[in-house]
Amino acid sequence: MANEGERSTAADKGKGKVEDVSELNGKKPQNDEKAAPDGKKKDDEPQEDRAVSGSSPQHLGAKADNLEDELSEEDQQLKDELEMLVERLKESDTSLYGPAVEAIKNFIKTSTSSMTAVPKPLKFLRPHYDELTEIYEKWDAGAVKDSLADTLSVLGMTYGDEEKLETLKYRLLAKSEDLGSWGHEYIRHLALEIGQEYQNRLNAEKETQDLVDLALSLVPYFLSHNAEADAVDLLSEMEIIGEIPRFVDENTYARVCLYMVSMVNLLTYPEDQEFLRTAHEIYVRYNKLSQAIVLAIRLNDIDLIKSDINATSDKALKKQMAFLVARQQIWLDLPGEDEEDEALAECLNNTSIPKHFKSLGKELNILDPKMPEDIYKTHLESSRGAGLTNLDSARHNLASSFVNSFANAGFGNDKMMLVEGEKGPWVWKTKDDGMLSTTASLGMLLHRDVEDGLDKIDKFTYANEDQVKAGALLAIGILNSGVRLDSDPALALLSDSDNLEAKNIPMRVASIMGLGLAYAGSNKEELLEVLLPIVEDASLDMQLSAMAAVSLGLIFVGSSNHQVSEAIATTLMDEERQKQLKDKWTRFMALGLALLYFGRQEEVDVILDILKAVDHPMAKPTSVLASVCAWAGTGTVLKLQELLHICNDIIEEKEENKGDELVQSYAVLGLSLISMGEDVGQDMILRQFGHLMHYGSSNIRRAVPLAMGLISPSNPQMKVYDTLSRYSHDNDNDVAINAIFAMGLCGAGTNNARLAQLLRQLASYYHRDQNSLFMVRIAQGLLHMGKGTMTLNPFHTDRQVLSRVSAAGLLTVLISLIDAKQFILAEHHYLLYFLITAMFPRFLITLDEDLQPLSVNVRVGQAVDVVGQAGRPKTITGWQTQSTPVLLSHGERAELEDEQYIPLSNILEGLVILRKNPDWQSPE
Repeated sequence: MANEGERSTAADKGKGKVEDVSELNGKKPQNDEKAAPDGKKKDDEPQEDRAVSGSSPQHLGAKADNLEDELSEEDQQLKDELEMLVERLKESDTSLYGPAVEAIKNFIKTSTSSMTAVPKPLKFLRPHYDELTEIYEKWDAGAVKDSLADTLSVLGMTYGDEEKLETLKYRLLAKSEDLGSWGHEYIRHLALEIGQEYQNRLNAEKETQDLVDLALSLVPYFLSHNAEADAVDLLSEMEIIGEIPRFVDENTYARVCLYMVSMVNLLTYPEDQEFLRTAHEIYVRYNKLSQAIVLAIRLNDIDLIKSDINATSDKALKKQMAFLVARQQIWLDLPGEDEEDEALAECLNNTSIPKHFKSLGKELNILDPKMPEDIYKTHLESSRGAGLTNLDSARHNLASSFVNSFANAGFGNDKMMLVEGEKGPWVWKTKDDGMLSTTASLGMLLHRDVEDGLDKIDKFTYANEDQVKAGALLAIGILNSGVRLDSDPALALLSDSDNLEAKNIPMRVASIMGLGLAYAGSNKEELLEVLLPIVEDASLDMQLSAMAAVSLGLIFVGSSNHQVSEAIATTLMDEERQKQLKDKWTRFMALGLALLYFGRQEEVDVILDILKAVDHPMAKPTSVLASVCAWAGTGTVLKLQELLHICNDIIEEKEENKGDELVQSYAVLGLSLISMGEDVGQDMILRQFGHLMHYGSSNIRRAVPLAMGLISPSNPQMKVYDTLSRYSHDNDNDVAINAIFAMGLCGAGTNNARLAQLLRQLASYYHRDQNSLFMVRIAQGLLHMGKGTMTLNPFHTDRQVLSRVSAAGLLTVLISLIDAKQFILAEHHYLLYFLITAMFPRFLITLDEDLQPLSVNVRVGQAVDVVGQAGRPKTITGWQTQSTPVLLSHGERAELEDEQYIPLSNILEGLVILRKNPDWQSPE
């Protein structure tokens, strides 16, 4: 009845409307042959009928023509035959009923009218539809009655009353098995009515099993006719998506899973989990383990991840899966002693990344260290401010330390810190707290290269200045972030009582923060004994307890660990600490609690109920933060609406309302955090940010630029950074400073020339304003992060997986920036190093099965969404051919140029193992 290419729209499908719909609604006389005995033309005869019969315009105008004359001889004959068959069904001779019904069915199936018109037999049977339904009611049950119900079901598609769902009504009454013979359009219409009736029955609390059985009988037809999306939609509507694995085969599973996984962003909990688990089950059945493990990682189900890795004996495939798990910073312990297991452990522990990163630097010819001056390019700044940027040289030198550490991150060399001889390290050119951050920058420069790094940091741990010692401890934590060694050097050094219980507060803070960074995402139980007492001890300074809470939040991110959540909740309710809770650091206590529920969705409700009982201004911001983290990256519209309502409230300016101001700031950040997983939601939220900037109070306006940076980190979209550039000249200095940082975040690691130019202009514009200039320098450092080879975007593996550890690090920095002048621009600039959890090289490096680099040609281009498209469309557009290793920008995808090698991961990103294709024949 319909083919794939000329399908009617959903609206048409639902209402049975097609081009000739007016002829169905026209007021035709009941019996056409008696319609015009006097030969006069009825005025209300629909014009389409006349057009269909191929008559000329003059003919249409004629009044004296008979209806019979309008039909061609062929059509007239068909009409007469159908009417005769209907008459036969009214006669008393029951033996004629069966053949007559079969003949009508045959006419309907074999009619070949144009695709856009109603088939002729359906048109001619319209006047008899009510008669046929009456005949059906009178007949006794039996095969002939079922056959007539089958026919009425098809006729109901075009004439039936929409409300009555007659196609479905007669389909349930008919016992026919062969539904596919009626064609695609009929099956789609039936599926639509099944969905409507299912909802009606659920609302009325009626039995639905017959509908479920009918729906399941349609699925094989959809799958065999390239309508995988229709099959998934129908089962989703019926809430039985778990049934689909038994219907798919090796030809359809890939398209079904692709469609299911792409739907997850649009579903709510728990449906999204069910879809991922079902797709995972299908992938495992067809031995696509590298695709299955990506879904297990999205589900954050450690047992499922382990079972996927253990499901194969293919050593190379295990290593590839280990790379995928390590990218998400999930710490797995797989038993094993032999050499192969050591190689697998190396893949799981991320220890090979520094080696590959440096080989990428060599390939791109960027191994030479950059100086801050190479990044500032002051000779390009306008001359009026060029000579005045060194107003406070210690402050300027501190900015240079950050810029140096971001620009040369991971390369293990620079010209400021890792130098010997007379000049000595840069750390002595800064003072007080600046020394801490400057020494800590060593961890950034040597990131992940633990053995070499510890040697170089070691000498600073013996310095006389406590600030330098503290910086060295923090450097050890930063160095170990995202990499794991069996010897656990960070735990041994940082949990040493000399450091954790030092009299000097910065040393203790640095040790606690270092542990959080080094073991982010590890769920390491030993750290509970070290850090929980610090959270619970009421005699300690709030800064220490709060930093311990954030570190625990990072270590157990998304685990909803009840010991940690109880300890933090108890602290918030502790009578002795009520005075301390007014401290500026309390927000980090709240953040630690929120991070535990990152991505846990409904599970956060327990903690929200507890917080309702807390009578303190910090309770409300904490609950908003916890709820935002729980739904991060899901794009849930209801949560976004709740947050917009919070932003809409007007706050009276009183001392006790300080907490409410934070509530709104967190709600604004939450809008970004929740919508960042899904493109349409992002665009809508960016539009809302414009309204919030226009009409919001100062605390909301301060958070908007940060939220704009969070929605597209390392993804310099013109619409985002142009808006931020406007905000960077705002009258409110706090807004301007946050906008400058957001510009850096937006272009982090991209070397974007337009952003670099905007930041240089800002440097000369703010040459007299120390704070703003400091932030411009930080933004410039971020822009050139890793000399343009790194990303801060928490989404990876073709933007499918949200890294909890990365997002948690970003959120921590942004929360400190809501009051930048109390934290980053005061003496706590070391909080910027939380960004290390999100920093990752954006490379594609291809390896052979022995994990040795292997250079092959790949096409790198803009990713194209091919979900649900017919055939095998190209997945990238506008590509260039390059040989690996290559850099991938945001939204880019790579594919191998030829089939000489088979990649063990279907997504070419990060470290990919290639296997020689045994069937490959060289074109030469």
